[in-house]
Amino acid sequence: MTAHVGGDVAEGFGHVVDAFRRNFDRRGDVGAALAVFRDGAPLVDLWGGLRDPARGLPWKRNTLVPVFSATRGVAALVMATLRSRGLLDWDAPVAAYWPEFADGGKGAVTVRQLMNHQAGLAGHWPVWKPGTRHGYRSTRLGLCQNELARRVDPRGRTIGRILAEDIAGPMGLSVYIGLPAEVPMDRVAVLGRLPVRDALRQLPGVPWRLAVGLLVRRGPVRSLTGPRLGAAERFSRREVLTPEAPSSNGVAEARGLARLYCAAAVGSPELPIDAGTLAELAAPTDAAARTDLLLKAKAACSYGFSRPTRAHPFGSPGMRSFGSPGLGGAFAFADPDARVGYAWTPNRLGVRLRDDPREVAVRRAVYRALG
Repeated sequence: MTAHVGGDVAEGFGHVVDAFRRNFDRRGDVGAALAVFRDGAPLVDLWGGLRDPARGLPWKRNTLVPVFSATRGVAALVMATLRSRGLLDWDAPVAAYWPEFADGGKGAVTVRQLMNHQAGLAGHWPVWKPGTRHGYRSTRLGLCQNELARRVDPRGRTIGRILAEDIAGPMGLSVYIGLPAEVPMDRVAVLGRLPVRDALRQLPGVPWRLAVGLLVRRGPVRSLTGPRLGAAERFSRREVLTPEAPSSNGVAEARGLARLYCAAAVGSPELPIDAGTLAELAAPTDAAARTDLLLKAKAACSYGFSRPTRAHPFGSPGMRSFGSPGLGGAFAFADPDARVGYAWTPNRLGVRLRDDPREVAVRRAVYRALG
């Protein structure tokens, strides 16, 4: 039975609806939302399927979804507001703001190295010389960012509070790091896994060395393991979504993420980030990238964002896009060249860390329409 799809698209984006529907018909989707904004106006605002398959509850316009590591990009935008206000210097030692961080040989780690996954903190101390290598650190980045933000913000606020008070609240966005008590859990989509057949189809996109490392739990790759990978369904529970984990437990509407990234793409005055800081975020990176020692694959990142590479491009050809994928398939990013913010959020989780086939299908349809 074909899933019900609601929402609207701009003229010329009809085949985006077709691609969105095919994910339900052919790729095992249960519920999902897709949003694209350009110059502050919606081009695509779609939702469909079931937010709670066990109870047969349909996805609604205001359904929220846990987005896992896609939270990381939202947190990075908050950190950019602190940079924009002159409260944070990318090249200053983290310990200059947070003296206790220096323990364990971390005194020379700069804010830039921390944000770029170059600090070597796969454990509680550097496992390589900071700045010389690159390794994704999952939840640890968010925890470090949160304490750093609290130390530099004049009011001692956390990332979640700054997001709520300075960005999401004033812009009217349903994007949260730390789910508020007043948001009912019935609005949050219930997560589930892809059927085995569909999950196996995604395995060719998972680096084999990463898969082996996660199974044997040896070396720095251990920092990627934990409840997030073993029991993602827990992220449908309030006690997991209420604490702030700025790299892993954000909850959002696709519409809110797309509007947020669109504001970053065009330099909207609604977003308290100055033009100079936004130019830093969008500066092209080395398209060849480097091998991530934990993900066991080529990757590029800067200032807390994932960046496009030749092997995994996203956004316009200028390679200036920035955003973050999340465990299970969610992906949101800003494309300054197209002046676009994009977000796709599912509740049936895939196995790839990026380029989920369902997400790639709708993204390609969007960019065909954009021309």
